[in-house]
Amino acid sequence: MKKLAVVAIGGNAVNRPGEEPTAENMIKNLSETAHYLAGMLDEYDIIITHGNGPQVGNLLVQQDLAKHVIPPFPIDVNDAQTQGSLGYMIALTLENELKRRNIERQIAAIVTQIEVDKNDPAFQKPTKPVGPFYSKEEAEKLAQEKGWIMKEDAGRGYRRVVPSPIPLDIVEKEVIKMLVEKDVIVIAAGGGGIPVVKENGMFKGVEAVIDKDRASALLAKEVEADILIILTGVEKVCINYKKPDQFEVDKLTVEEAKKYLAEGQFPSGSMGPKIEAAIDFVSSTGRECIITDMAVLDKALKGETGTKIVP
Repeated sequence: MKKLAVVAIGGNAVNRPGEEPTAENMIKNLSETAHYLAGMLDEYDIIITHGNGPQVGNLLVQQDLAKHVIPPFPIDVNDAQTQGSLGYMIALTLENELKRRNIERQIAAIVTQIEVDKNDPAFQKPTKPVGPFYSKEEAEKLAQEKGWIMKEDAGRGYRRVVPSPIPLDIVEKEVIKMLVEKDVIVIAAGGGGIPVVKENGMFKGVEAVIDKDRASALLAKEVEADILIILTGVEKVCINYKKPDQFEVDKLTVEEAKKYLAEGQFPSGSMGPKIEAAIDFVSSTGRECIITDMAVLDKALKGETGTKIVP
C-alpha cells in the first residue's frame, strides 16, 4: 500500500513574485510543479491543494474595474472561479507530465465547499491578504476610495485583507475519499475551499477566503492522510527570519512550534498559518508534517532537508 499525502502548493507554484499573472506564466510554473509532484507517485498517492490569494485578488480587481458594465460577484463565487481555473491548470500540467513518464492515472479537480461558523470572529477582524501588492500611498488611497482594509504584508508591500474563518467541515469529503480509493489523483479544497455557513440546515456562501494551509490540514485529517506536506518559498522554517541571528530548523515538536508561534516568530501573513496547520494535523493524528520548497521535495521526503513538525 502506498502512503497517502496531502500536498499543499503555495502561490509561488502558480505565480512567481514580480511576474505578470498571465495564464501562460501560470501554466509554465505549474508544469514545473507537476514535475516535482509526479516524482512522488512511486511512493505516495496524493491529494493536491493550492492557494488562490493572488488570483482571487486579481479577479476582484478586474471586477472592480468593470463594475459599471458587469456587476461584481461576491468573494465565494470568485473562490469557486479560481478553484475551477487553477484546478484545470494543475490537472492539465500534471496529466502532461504523467504522459511524459508513461504513467496512466486519472486526475480530478473537485470544486470544494468548506463549512465555517457564521459567528467566527474573523468576520469582524479581516487578516487574509488577497490580490496584488501596493505601495503605502496606493493602499491609503484604496482604503479611502473603496473601503478596503489594507495591511502591510511581511515587508513586501500592502495588500487588501479579507476575513479568514476557521474551516470546520468539508462538504465533499466523501466524494474525495471515494476518488482516492479508486486511485484517482485529486485536486481539492483549492484556495482553502469555498466558505459556506449553515442557516436553518441549508448552506449559504459567505464573503471570505479560508486559509489554504488550515483547509489542507482539515482535509488531511478527514482522509486520514499519512503525511501533510506544505510547499512554500523557503527550504526550511527559520527562526528570527531576516534578522542577523536567523537560523533554520530541521525539526520542531508540536510543543516547540507552539512556543515559537506564541513568541511571534511566525507572522500571520506568511509562515503563521502553515505552522498552525502543521500543529493541528500533527497533534490530532500523531503523524508528521513537512514544510519545504518544492524544488527540494524529493530530498525532504528522504529526510535530507525541509522542516519536519513531529508529535
